[in-house]
Amino acid sequence: MDNYLKIYGLIATGVLGAIIGSFMNVCIYRIPRGLSVIRPGSRCPHCKTSIAFYDNIPIISYLILRGRCRHCGMGISPRYPLIETMNTLLYIFLYLKFGLSYATLFGFIFVSMLIVISLIDLDHRIIPDSLSFSGIIIGFLSSFFIKTLSPLQSLLGILVGGGFLFLVAVAYEKIAHKEGMGGGDIKLIAMIGAFTGWQAIPFVILASSLIGALFGVIYIVLAKKDTKFAIPFGPFLSFAAVLYIFFGPWLIHWYLSLGKV
Repeated sequence: MDNYLKIYGLIATGVLGAIIGSFMNVCIYRIPRGLSVIRPGSRCPHCKTSIAFYDNIPIISYLILRGRCRHCGMGISPRYPLIETMNTLLYIFLYLKFGLSYATLFGFIFVSMLIVISLIDLDHRIIPDSLSFSGIIIGFLSSFFIKTLSPLQSLLGILVGGGFLFLVAVAYEKIAHKEGMGGGDIKLIAMIGAFTGWQAIPFVILASSLIGALFGVIYIVLAKKDTKFAIPFGPFLSFAAVLYIFFGPWLIHWYLSLGKV
């Protein structure tokens, strides 16, 4: 019976992840444009025809329609099913790691918000305050339900994360006489601290900086961009936060053990 419950739980989690992923696509497109995420319903981005419910089934409808609108035949970006799939997999991994718990529930909210924020930052070079501020509030509230995260740890995560990047941004601007980090990144790391606690901040900052620097060098070389080309930092902060959720303690232990060899 327990095995059947686990299987049903995984299926339900996967379905939920796909459905939320579909809604996330709406948020990614509409929030930075100041549009309602509720009305009107989903429409083809080309012919603006309303999409019927049977053509709006996450992942499946895209495959059945072969990535094209039923009405105008224009291609629809594969990013839509990719985001739905990514969210589905993260939900399943969270369920496998934390089981049926508050940690899993708030983890769902956290990773979905990180994906939405990352894609908006990539598309528009902004992180909407409506997302980061609501994330900070939800993250702090989660500390009253998750046993491994206390309200004090969450509050310190907000202050340490946001405060550290704020000081870095101010120092960089003083030295380089130009803005190096936007206020959106500062609010994002504060949100990450709210969900993970202050103890995650050093890992998130270090990991995101290393991954961002590596990606930046590769991208500049391959795309033949100038070294002054600005790359959004939000996706790297988000990726590092997800890394911490699943592998943080193990990676930290591995890193510290290198000094003992």
